[in-house]
Amino acid sequence: MERIDFVNIERLRWCMDEVGIPVDRLAQEAGVPEKALRGLLEEGKGLTFNQIKKLAAYFGRGVFFFLQEGELPEEKVHSAQFRTLTAQKPELSMSLRRLIERVEKQRDHYLNLLEELGAEVMAFAPPTLSGDINEKAETIRQWLNLDKANDFEGHRRAIEARGILVFRSNGYPGKWQIPKNNPILGFSIHHDICPCIMVKKLRLEERQTFTLFHELSHLLLHGESMIDDAQDLSSEEGKEQDANELAGYILVPDSFLNQIDQSGSPDDADYFSDWLHPYKQKWGVSVEVILRRLMDAGRISRQSYLDYRERLERQGIQDEGTGNRKYRYREPLHIFGARFVKTVFDAVHAENLTLSRASDYLDGIKIKDVHELERYVTSH
Repeated sequence: MERIDFVNIERLRWCMDEVGIPVDRLAQEAGVPEKALRGLLEEGKGLTFNQIKKLAAYFGRGVFFFLQEGELPEEKVHSAQFRTLTAQKPELSMSLRRLIERVEKQRDHYLNLLEELGAEVMAFAPPTLSGDINEKAETIRQWLNLDKANDFEGHRRAIEARGILVFRSNGYPGKWQIPKNNPILGFSIHHDICPCIMVKKLRLEERQTFTLFHELSHLLLHGESMIDDAQDLSSEEGKEQDANELAGYILVPDSFLNQIDQSGSPDDADYFSDWLHPYKQKWGVSVEVILRRLMDAGRISRQSYLDYRERLERQGIQDEGTGNRKYRYREPLHIFGARFVKTVFDAVHAENLTLSRASDYLDGIKIKDVHELERYVTSH
């Protein structure tokens, strides 16, 4: 097969250095023979178009990226928000880096669609937080009007109504999945207009809800982009502790704690789930979050809380969710949220967007599924 000799070696080296991947691993993961890669990097030998295409797909670039001349400074390739997140976790996998870029791209699509529709873009106007943690949490609950929200989608809608896009990763392998066995549980991308939150899909929805409010707390408290793994969501230090504490108080305010019948409190951590199950169901939060709040209020000991945490860790508390592909047409709604999906359909009806392009924006579902999704959204 004919080889292309004018591959930009410096750009390839830049991509490799950015993620810290050696030649042998790149060859294995991208599906390009190691001999061909070494021939390019060490002797300037060309690659076939198919090999360049595989490298481009691996690094999330177009083929033309590696065929253009000249060096490319990082600030021209990545946003400041992307660089902030990857600096926090330099060991991020290539697939997760591409996921962050996809979230940013979807945000751009959303804003462009609103502009074409002549719709007003809601500015992100976080409330002024003052007083102790209880007062801050209550201010946020009122800002979000959370009284009627008790599940992930209800909380998501409340947050999106304040100008924030909320994404949730797909449970299936693909470009919108946070890779299996990856400890990252979520990230937030700060913007003055339309910040974004990504939450990893987990088997237990209430754990997704806590991640959602942990990321929201970062946006409200710190005003910066953050990426968080399982350790961060149980940290007792710095900004992560602040976000964990505020998320707990938002989800379980003192008025909720006062409803708990303390007389039923067991001595053994194995029975905490049974004791707190009715409250967990009512509020849409995990038993762990309730216990943490009870510990903060001095109603259970720290050791009891730690015993429960240890029990969860033995059981594998971060099991990933999957789903039912029978309802493939609904997946864009779960991934991107109702606000994004409805905006896509508004653009289709305004003839600003073709069905083919709408399919691209909606995770590449088939045209028949685009129609099915619209019927579902309209009926709900």
